[in-house]
Amino acid sequence: MVRETGYYDILGVKPSAASDEIKKAYRKLALKYHPDKNPNEGEKFKLISQAYEVLADPKKRDLYDQGGEQAIKEGGMGGSGFSSPMDIFNMFFGGGSRMNRERRGKNVVHQLTVSLEEMYNGATRKLALQKNVICEKCEGYGGKKGALEKCSNCKGKGVQIHVQQIGPGMIQQIQTMCGECQGQGERINSKDRCKTCNGQKVERKKKILEVHIDKGMKDGQKITFHGEGDQEPSLEPGDVIIVLDQKQHPVFQRQDDNLVTKMEIQLVDALCGFRKTLTTLDNRTLVISSSPGNVINHGDVKSVNNEGMPIYRNPFERGRLIIQFLVKFPENGWMPTEMLPRLEALLPPRESSMITDDMEEVELTDFDPSEQRRRYSDEGDDEYEGTRTGGVQCQTQ
Repeated sequence: MVRETGYYDILGVKPSAASDEIKKAYRKLALKYHPDKNPNEGEKFKLISQAYEVLADPKKRDLYDQGGEQAIKEGGMGGSGFSSPMDIFNMFFGGGSRMNRERRGKNVVHQLTVSLEEMYNGATRKLALQKNVICEKCEGYGGKKGALEKCSNCKGKGVQIHVQQIGPGMIQQIQTMCGECQGQGERINSKDRCKTCNGQKVERKKKILEVHIDKGMKDGQKITFHGEGDQEPSLEPGDVIIVLDQKQHPVFQRQDDNLVTKMEIQLVDALCGFRKTLTTLDNRTLVISSSPGNVINHGDVKSVNNEGMPIYRNPFERGRLIIQFLVKFPENGWMPTEMLPRLEALLPPRESSMITDDMEEVELTDFDPSEQRRRYSDEGDDEYEGTRTGGVQCQTQ
């Protein structure tokens, strides 16, 4: 039994959620609340990352389910290998190891909403991005050659240490990026700065990427553009990672490489056979048929081979089209009463029940669940009123 559900609530999943559901929930939330996209949501991003770090690890998740967050703290969080929410984010989205990130610029992750038709047929989408590129005017130097000097504010370290007292005999050290040199440890006087980039060494430019969506790609799949991330002097550019986010489709739902849909048929179709049409995701028309005498029950599931989703990187093969049949029964009064004996003669015989005089006969009526809920709610209010106004009172003299 799960004692606490806080981490599950943060990711918006149930305690019984599978690992794939947890990954999908983290992916969407991490992209939504990433500091690059929402600078004011840093604390929310931190909580999301912390919840995922625990729930993505089977041992930590089991420990959390049994003892909650306190059990995680007592069991130790230090063995995860992650030192910050950004570590978790980069590891999830293919950011690579810490040593690799020190040598390379950070990756840029974008979510691209695509339709099921695009994943079925393949498509090419153009995506406009803003990225940092090395300033052509100063060639990434930031100003005149020789004008670079050590930052006097941070003594060339790029960071500043602030000490504050948080209690009697207790102090806290906080390390922040130097605001004078923006963490570079060096700076250029304003008079010597490049007029194009204002000493920033990089400038912001628009980049158009052509994103090729191959047939059979799946929700959450990543498309990587190597070296297309932000440029920075002395660092190899990071990657641009496109994460596909599939929109819901009004007719089909995807299950792995299969397509699932529902088809409503009349009672006569279920009993006597039918021929119905279904439009595919590539605008072909399929004729779905059932032979006379082959009765279709309500909820029956049938499939058509090779009419599902194309197999990724093997698009000439496809999964199955799975159809669940919903039989629509006639409404009251559809047939005159005198015709019913003829219909009954054609149908399988009824199952007989022995009825005796000591049995009670009752009448069926329509059931409205909302009315039932209202009745229980009203009864609860009456009970509360009675307790509040008509309960036992203390005797007074």
